[in-house]
Amino acid sequence: MNEGNLTEFITGSLIIIKNMENEQSNRINRIGFWAGIFAFSFAIAFTVVQVLQVLGVIHFPADEILIYGTSLGIVIPFIFEMLALHYITPQDRKIWSHAALIFTSIYAVFVTANYVVQLATVLPHKLNGTYSQVSILDQTPHSMFWDFDAIGYICMGIATIVAMPVFAKTGFQKWVRLSFLANGLVTPLITIVYFYPTFSNKLLILGFPWGVTAPLSMLMLAIYFRRNLRE
Repeated sequence: MNEGNLTEFITGSLIIIKNMENEQSNRINRIGFWAGIFAFSFAIAFTVVQVLQVLGVIHFPADEILIYGTSLGIVIPFIFEMLALHYITPQDRKIWSHAALIFTSIYAVFVTANYVVQLATVLPHKLNGTYSQVSILDQTPHSMFWDFDAIGYICMGIATIVAMPVFAKTGFQKWVRLSFLANGLVTPLITIVYFYPTFSNKLLILGFPWGVTAPLSMLMLAIYFRRNLRE
């Protein structure tokens, strides 16, 4: 192989590798986009159901089925959205995306355990009139699974805070960064709602900003993935 052929071979190989990297990047961005859209949709659905429950529009058992069901629906899409973010993050900032992914995983473990127990164990016993057998598992204020839920959403808030350095402070990334900051700043309010000694619906209103900031952060990240596909 002469020098000219060798140069063409190396150049062609580099082009193939670059195309493969672009294809992989686009695939990850597509996954992140659709995961974000699903996470956003379930978060909005949860917020609507929560408001309808507080207003007394929906009642047992529909309220619990819808609240726990929509909450559970957020988990897997949100995991994939944050996983995609980690994979497209430049190497020098991966420590932040990795930390966010760890806190996302903690969120997922705790809330999934809670919602599966509520839907598959507690709710059937309530409907069958045997609630007393599993009452300790019910997500009532300051119960074990109430605390599971609290840990989950606190970790979700921390995940968005620690992911902030992943994004630049200019362009569209600035707005993604700000949406993550907004969601993180709601975390202290969520903590008060869960751990204030006396729970009430009035106290629950304190946590309603989450119904805006969480879906917004998921949507902004999804749009970020979509914009990456255009570049």
